[in-house]
Amino acid sequence: MVRMAELAARPATGRGWLWPTAGALLSLVVSVAAYDYLSGLIVRSPVVGAAALLLTGLLALLLVGQIVRELLAFRRLARIDRFRAEALAATSTADTAAAVTLSEKLETFYAGRPELQWSRETLADQRAGLLDADALVQLTERQLLTPLDAAARREIEAAARTVAAATALIPIALVDVMAAASQNIRMIRRIAEVYGAHAGLFGSLRLLREVAQHLLATGAVAVGDDMIGSMAGGHVFARLSRRFGEGVVNGALTARVGIAAMEVCRPLPFAALPRPKVSNLIGRALTGLFQGERRS
Repeated sequence: MVRMAELAARPATGRGWLWPTAGALLSLVVSVAAYDYLSGLIVRSPVVGAAALLLTGLLALLLVGQIVRELLAFRRLARIDRFRAEALAATSTADTAAAVTLSEKLETFYAGRPELQWSRETLADQRAGLLDADALVQLTERQLLTPLDAAARREIEAAARTVAAATALIPIALVDVMAAASQNIRMIRRIAEVYGAHAGLFGSLRLLREVAQHLLATGAVAVGDDMIGSMAGGHVFARLSRRFGEGVVNGALTARVGIAAMEVCRPLPFAALPRPKVSNLIGRALTGLFQGERRS
């Protein structure tokens, strides 16, 4: 997992134009080949050619729709990045007007979330009496992000539990590595959806890269004190087998990846609300998994 994060976080080199150029050339070749094929097919058999032309047009429409969805996903990710930058700018300069504007933007951004209706109404009522930029940003964070943080934590706990169980129960190393990787990717996408960043295929790749960069930038890929405490504390862990021990370690790493995903996908940095801890997340995640071990 650490090696995958390091590879994903490598900065782009001068070869950045290689894949766009290759993609453009491939698109041109495919388009010319499709045109020649359809033209010849229409000449040989007008009915079959018309059917092939119709299917080609349908495929083109589906591709255009997918491209539009990808562009919209990138736009939402960019908006979340701007929200975070605006929050830091407003609090660092004590700009009350900018803080109010940011709060209103976030209220609009989550207008389509029915589970946040009460939070939006409360935010609008309490915002009018505040004149401090820090207080405005923190109020917005408490009202809008408290339920979203809870949902993101549930996603992390579910992924950590699955990874721990897969590592403990699957004896083939390659299979449990693949299971852990797929669960981490799924968890990152679900966390992004929780915060309103509905990432498509390429948006998910961007999210994976940003999460890996965040992990390496904070030096958090290595097992820190919080993770050591979560894995070493208690008499239950001392009685676990080696595979169960590896499962707890991988579950803790998954929880750390989830926390990094929260920080990347969150529209506001952690300030008023506490940043989740690996020990708390892994403790709740493994409560049901090792319940039978506790009773023994």
